[in-house]
Amino acid sequence: MTVLLITLLCLIPNTLGITIPRENGLNSRIIGGFDANIRAYPFVVSVNVQTSLSRFFCGGTLYGSEWVITAGQCVDGATLFTVSLGSATLNDDDPNRVTVATSTYYLHPDYNPQTLENDIGIIRLRMPITHTDYIKSVNFIPSEDIPLGIQYYAFGWGQISDSDSSLSNKLKVAYIGSMTNEECRLFYGNQITDNMVCIVGNYNEGICHGDTGGPLIRALGTGSMGLIGVASFMSSNGCESTDPSGFTRTNRYVSWIANITNM
Repeated sequence: MTVLLITLLCLIPNTLGITIPRENGLNSRIIGGFDANIRAYPFVVSVNVQTSLSRFFCGGTLYGSEWVITAGQCVDGATLFTVSLGSATLNDDDPNRVTVATSTYYLHPDYNPQTLENDIGIIRLRMPITHTDYIKSVNFIPSEDIPLGIQYYAFGWGQISDSDSSLSNKLKVAYIGSMTNEECRLFYGNQITDNMVCIVGNYNEGICHGDTGGPLIRALGTGSMGLIGVASFMSSNGCESTDPSGFTRTNRYVSWIANITNM
């Protein structure tokens, strides 16, 4: 399995690298997570991506009735997306699953595949999806910055251990906390920008291959759930290390998303 690896030793005192889970046959763990109920999180979708050279897997978030927000690396160069909604499993028969194909996407114009700056993209479905108990849009994208000291939710079908490269058949969710970018730069150097947010891996939780593009969610007491991040990168030390994982901050892209979706 081949991955792109950025070590940037001149910037990273402890020589840690960032693994960009892109051309690896799967694409980017919910490590330390547990099975998720799709009725509780009906906005989480799976995305099979095809390019002229490869196929790989990503996560995504339903936004409105015809948009999926995902990582830029998940749409860059894509020729076809197969998007599945309404099911927490990848392989089991599920009468609530809806699967659609599309080729329309929007990649952030300043996306940098080497540094993962502006790692965000949008997929447009061919027609609006009917919302059900199992398929619903995320409630909102906060415009304010991410508060520290509270728990967030990360989702995905990615690897659940470094020793097993297969995707998880069942959607996983992990409760995690964010850290300041200053703290994250102690691991990754100045490659961490204000458009990114890192989550702590102190208890061996985080993202892995297959989770790229999946949502980082803040739940409010009203039952509303806001999309605050898009899974982007992990440490080259492996999924089960205690190193931070990285997400794209969606609040930095509210205007760009609104211009495309008219939402």
